[in-house]
Amino acid sequence: MTKLEDHLEGVIDVFHQYSAQEGHQDTLSKGEMKKLMMGELPNCLKAGDELLIQTCPLKDGDLDADKHGVLPLDEFLVLLGRVLVTRYKNIHKE
Repeated sequence: MTKLEDHLEGVIDVFHQYSAQEGHQDTLSKGEMKKLMMGELPNCLKAGDELLIQTCPLKDGDLDADKHGVLPLDEFLVLLGRVLVTRYKNIHKE
């Protein structure tokens, strides 16, 4: 497996590690999402409050496309994409 393929599988594994804790195993509840962000993205969250504000899941419903109060993998990937772009910009500022 290539490095990128390995990382893609890792994203799926982390998603399932948290999504299986409560409710449906293929969606993240608000609680699961908070645990995931705090457990898996602590350094990104420390990088600046603007990152947390910009990517706060389910806050305004912009990530929860179907308005069910949970995030399936495709909606989670929107959040992850935002975090990745913000991280990319922060790295290039340094």
